[in-house]
Amino acid sequence: MHESRSIEAQCCIVGGGPAGMMAGYLLARAGVDVVVLEKHGDFLRDFRGDTIHPSTLELIDELGLLDEFLRLPHAEMTHIDGLVGRDSIRLADFSHLPTRCKFIALMPQWNFLDFFARHARRLPNFRLLMKAQATDLLKADNRVNGVAGVGDDGAFAVRAGLTIAADGRHSLLRERSGLAVRDLGAPMDVLWLRLSKQPDDEAATFGRISAGAMFIVIDRDDYWQCALVIRKGSGAALKAQGLAAFRDLLARASGLPRERFEEIDDLDKAKLLTVTVDRLERWAVPGLLFIGDSAHAMSPVGGVGINLAIQDAVATANILGPTLQAGRAALADLNRVQARRAFAVRATQTLQVFIQNRVVGPSLASAAEPHLPAPMKLFNALPFLQRIPARLIGLGVRPEHIDPRILIEG
Repeated sequence: MHESRSIEAQCCIVGGGPAGMMAGYLLARAGVDVVVLEKHGDFLRDFRGDTIHPSTLELIDELGLLDEFLRLPHAEMTHIDGLVGRDSIRLADFSHLPTRCKFIALMPQWNFLDFFARHARRLPNFRLLMKAQATDLLKADNRVNGVAGVGDDGAFAVRAGLTIAADGRHSLLRERSGLAVRDLGAPMDVLWLRLSKQPDDEAATFGRISAGAMFIVIDRDDYWQCALVIRKGSGAALKAQGLAAFRDLLARASGLPRERFEEIDDLDKAKLLTVTVDRLERWAVPGLLFIGDSAHAMSPVGGVGINLAIQDAVATANILGPTLQAGRAALADLNRVQARRAFAVRATQTLQVFIQNRVVGPSLASAAEPHLPAPMKLFNALPFLQRIPARLIGLGVRPEHIDPRILIEG
């Protein structure tokens, strides 16, 4: 049994995902002594949000890292196409966005995280502890002053003037904080799986809505990443029907020949994402701030979750970087982060819930072949309309920009 060790830092960030890693890197660039805790030993977890939107690519450009970043393996999606029954639609065209990158970069999330971890580790005031899981909050005088945790070396405690919880939609720290959560509901879950490419496959990313089913295909360069959207809570029942029935469903939902799914030889190859849409009423208590999915779990609609989390991280660094340089952040400073980001979160979730309830839910419940609604046909007839969803998806409601004054380290 190892003795419990104590670590001191100005800021402790729990969670090495996109929000936590970006916040840690930017705060370290701002001169803050940062410790990031990541409970896993690496970033190699599949079927995470892999869509790096133009808003995030713009931030990477502001950091002077874009050219290097784009040398990592990735695919580029310049538009979003879909099929509703037999009708095709081009829903979004990113080519008109006022950004350097007019596309969504499709990149495994582990490459994104490794990239920023590598750059952050070059900073003398940044520490990334892998296999280090926070287990509880440390409190004194009605204030959070760090976390207790456990790692390969046994128990530890990180004592910090500010703790940032970026530990995802199943946040342990959110549970420990006792803060109120507003659940907005979701009518669907998602089963993710891989499908190998064939030489005559067209290089495209699309979604398909058919009778009682929705299927999404994302081009991952050397394979297809596929999502079968299912009714909430129906995953176990679908798998209980057996492998043959599951392949039949995949073929019907995708419109692909059934033999394409013979490679799905184990039901465990379909990974269930339980969709949750919720948000904290308050993001902060003295000494503790929640950002990213731990503050607001997003629907997969639009694939904006990772990018919204990164926007939170940028706002956090812009607002708290100078404060932490000067001393300890007060609750009023933490509340400024929520005040800055709350409208973007509420607006995005409201749109997602509208699409879930008006499009996704009814589509999954219907046995009839769907048809493209007449208003949606205008997207094909009047291509300039494709710029509206492109802006909402590509840039978001309130895109952030990095304040160059906080970047005191290169």
